[in-house]
Amino acid sequence: MPSDNLIWRPTQRRIESANLTAFIHLVRQEVNSSIKNYSDLYLWSVEQPSDFWATIWQFCDIRASESYVSVVDDIKKMPGATWFKGAKLNFAENLLKFPGAKPAIIFRGEDRRTRSIDYDSLRLQVARLANALRSIGVGPGDRVAALIPNIPEAVIGMLASASIGAIWSSCSPDFGVQGVLDRFGQIQPKILFVSDGYTYKGKPFDSLSSAAALEKQIKSLEKIVVVPFLSDAPNIGCLEKGSCLADFIGQSSNDDLVFEQLSFNHPLYILYSSGTTGKPKCIIHSVGGTLIEHLKELVLHTDLKSDDRIFYHTTCG
Repeated sequence: MPSDNLIWRPTQRRIESANLTAFIHLVRQEVNSSIKNYSDLYLWSVEQPSDFWATIWQFCDIRASESYVSVVDDIKKMPGATWFKGAKLNFAENLLKFPGAKPAIIFRGEDRRTRSIDYDSLRLQVARLANALRSIGVGPGDRVAALIPNIPEAVIGMLASASIGAIWSSCSPDFGVQGVLDRFGQIQPKILFVSDGYTYKGKPFDSLSSAAALEKQIKSLEKIVVVPFLSDAPNIGCLEKGSCLADFIGQSSNDDLVFEQLSFNHPLYILYSSGTTGKPKCIIHSVGGTLIEHLKELVLHTDLKSDDRIFYHTTCG
């Protein structure tokens, strides 16, 4: 489309207040004074990736207990380059560093139920679940899986897992037992979170029968934690290693949230390919790589600010 036939143009006020504009100013002041506009910025980011990503780290205020000694060891080594060597950080710590009573999660279900969790409450719930996981021996490198719909407990579970250095992986509950086995069977999870069910087009669907089948076939499972969704008090009698979420959290009375400090390349979560050419292939995303890429995308491209709300339509699979 010709540039003189634009569909939309931001106002001057919006341009001036944009995160991208502030980022360009920072680059111009501290790194490269020749950067004047987006085209200059893009070219510089491609030609000087080390400087670009170091400035992203600074601009997005990434929290780390130990700073990096180098941005990248060999930029020509793709894949295989080591990024931000020496850095120690935690993904969950960077997401939970904002205190207060402002909503962190607003959930609205298909049945019109609504829940709102503020940042202080989210941090507390993550702390309690993280300490419950620690109390049964879950630690860095262990896999924590979830068969769960897109509900607040999915976020809480992922953040709790990330806070202790465990590796998260989730599937949508409508996959079916074999589809879940094809994925979780490869990663040998220690813990499985599962909702008692989910809804679709107004109809409830049970997930506990799937959990019972997974319990028999995934030998690495030590605990299955059931998240109430269809019922406030689900019947988990079909699970030998089952525990309701409230009972599981009640195993620990510790509300302190301690973030395991991890290397930049420590695994954060495992996603999967579609499985159209054989079993789904595991795709590991790192703690630091995921954090800095998401921050870059959300802060610069989405222009997300602290007072904004973002909706991303997806499942947990």
